[in-house]
Amino acid sequence: MDGRQCYDLLVIGGGSGGLACAKEAAQLGKKVAVVDYVEPSPRGTRWGLGGTCVNVGCIPKKLMHQAALLGGMIRDAPHYGWGVAQAPHSWATLADAVQNHVKSLNWGHRVQLQDRKVKYFNVKASFVDTHTVCGVSKGGEETLLSAEHIVIATGGRPRYPTHIEGALEYGITSDDLFWLKESPGKTLVVGASYVALECAGLLTGLGLDTTVMIRSVPLRAFDQQMASLVTEHMAGHGTRILRGCAPEKVEKLPGQQLRVTWVDLTSDRKDAGTFDTVLWAIGRVPETASLNLEKAGVHTNPVTGKILVDAQEATSVPHIYAIGDVAEGRPELTPTAIMAGRLLAQRLSGRTSDLMDYSSVPTTVFTPLEYGCVGLSEEAAVARHGEEHVEVYHAFYKPLEFTVPQRDASQCYIKMVCLREPHSWCWACTSAQHGEVIQGFALGIKCGASYQQLMRTVGIHPTCAEEVAKLRISKRSGLDPTVTGC
Repeated sequence: MDGRQCYDLLVIGGGSGGLACAKEAAQLGKKVAVVDYVEPSPRGTRWGLGGTCVNVGCIPKKLMHQAALLGGMIRDAPHYGWGVAQAPHSWATLADAVQNHVKSLNWGHRVQLQDRKVKYFNVKASFVDTHTVCGVSKGGEETLLSAEHIVIATGGRPRYPTHIEGALEYGITSDDLFWLKESPGKTLVVGASYVALECAGLLTGLGLDTTVMIRSVPLRAFDQQMASLVTEHMAGHGTRILRGCAPEKVEKLPGQQLRVTWVDLTSDRKDAGTFDTVLWAIGRVPETASLNLEKAGVHTNPVTGKILVDAQEATSVPHIYAIGDVAEGRPELTPTAIMAGRLLAQRLSGRTSDLMDYSSVPTTVFTPLEYGCVGLSEEAAVARHGEEHVEVYHAFYKPLEFTVPQRDASQCYIKMVCLREPHSWCWACTSAQHGEVIQGFALGIKCGASYQQLMRTVGIHPTCAEEVAKLRISKRSGLDPTVTGC
C-alpha cells in the first residue's frame, strides 16, 4: 500500500481527549497511532505532548492561581499568629517551577503511550482521503497513515483580533503567558471569558498592576448574578475593570512599553493607557484549517469552524469522529473530552454502547474568589421552564477562614435553582476552594436528587459546603419554604 502504515485507530491530536481515547483503545487490544504537532504561537511559543490543558491551560493556570492565593494567605498569616513578612514575588521562580512540572507531564505522556504500545508521530496531519492521513515532520518528511477509524481531537487555539492594528504584532495570549521567563509587568487583559478573568485574577494576586477590558458582559455563558459577584470581588481586590470598552490600536513605544487606544462604546469617547503586556483572551478557534477536511468529506459549522458531530461523536463520515473542543456543541472542558474519548474507544472496541452525557457537567472558574457551578444558570432555567416554575433558594455567608483576618465576604454567595415540581435542582456558589466542593453536588444532580433530599443531608461543620444543606430562603418570596410549604 505505497509504504503507508495501517492502524485500527488513528487519533489526530495529542491533547487530553485524544490521548485518553488512544490509550483506552490500545488497552482494549486495538492497534493505535497518535499524531500531534504544535504550531508555534505568533510570539514563537511552543510546547510538548499533552495539548492545551497540560501545557497552556488548566495545569499551569491552577498552579499560578495557587501562587496568587498563597499571597493572600501570607497577608492573613499575622492574624493567626504567624510572624511572616510579605516578600516580593519572583515570577522567574514560579515560571521555572511551573514549566518544569509541565515538561515532566509531557514526558509522562510519552512514556504512557510507549507502555501501551501506541505509536506516536510528531507530525502535522492532513487528510488525503477518508481513511488516510499524510503527516509532515518539522523537517518536511512525509508519512502516510491509514486507519479503519480516525478520531479528530485537535482542540483550539486563542483568537487574535486581527482587525485591530498592532494586536498580532505586540499582543500575547494564554498560549504565551505561562511560558514567559520574565514577569509580564503591568498588563491589560482584553476579554470577558473565564480565561480572561482567571488570568487577570492571578496576575493581580501576584502583585501586578492588572486591567481587564470587557466589551459587554463577563462570563456570558454563566449565571450573570454569579458573574457579577466574581467581577465585584476582583475590582475590590485590585483589578481595574474597564466595562463597555473596546481596543482600537496597540502601538510600540520606546523602551518596549505598549500604548493601547480604546473607545468607550457608550459615550464614543476615546482613551489610552500604557502597559508592558497586552493579553488577548477573546475566545478560541478550532484547529481545523490545516486538516484538509474537505478531502475526507467532513462537514464543519461555517460560522464557528467546528466539526459537526452526532451523539456517537461521529462526523458526516461515519468512521471519522471528533471529540473535545474541536467538535460543535461540546463543552470546552478537559474532563468532558477525556470521558468522551474513553467511551468512544470502548464503543469502537465493542465493550459498551454508552454515550457521553453532556448534561449537568460541573465546572469551576478559578478566579480569586472561585465560582463553581453545575446545571442550568438561573437565566437558562427561567428561559427553558418559565419563571413561574422556577424556585431559587439562596444565601450570603461568611467562610470561617475569613473571620480572623476580617476578610470581606460580601461576594460569598450560594444559590440553588430548582424546578418547583419535582424540585430537581442545579447549583452555583462563590467562595474560596469551591473547585473542590462542586464535584459532590454534581453527583447528586446526576442521580436526580431532589431539593427535599438534599435538605435531609447533614452538613459537615464548619465548611462552606454545609451552607448548601441550610438553604431555606426563597429568592421569590424571601420566606423560609419549610414554613410556607413551597
